[in-house]
Amino acid sequence: MSKDINIHVGGSFDQAASRFIDAWHRAEAGDPVSEEHLTFVDWEAFARTMTGKRLELLRYLHRHPQDSVAALARSLKRDYRRVHEDVEILTAAGLINRDGLALTAGYDEIRTVIAL
Repeated sequence: MSKDINIHVGGSFDQAASRFIDAWHRAEAGDPVSEEHLTFVDWEAFARTMTGKRLELLRYLHRHPQDSVAALARSLKRDYRRVHEDVEILTAAGLINRDGLALTAGYDEIRTVIAL
């Protein structure tokens, strides 16, 4: 079974609350609820987090879990400091999992909804 995440860019507090209440009601009814959501307040916050290089890093890490940031930097042939910064930002956003030094990107698909 694939593991997906839904990213929401913009939107209101009411929309986020509605997603939560909907999941709550489904759980109360006995329906399995296994979904993950990540919300960015606006496009600028999303764009600061999800750059082209960071998406490339996530894709690589999804296919090739790494033992450390240093190993990931070597695999990507990128500067350690930049990779470390990217890993910290993506980890804080919940898109990279860390187990000790080991790194994984466990999502098979990232769906993005951008509010107008």
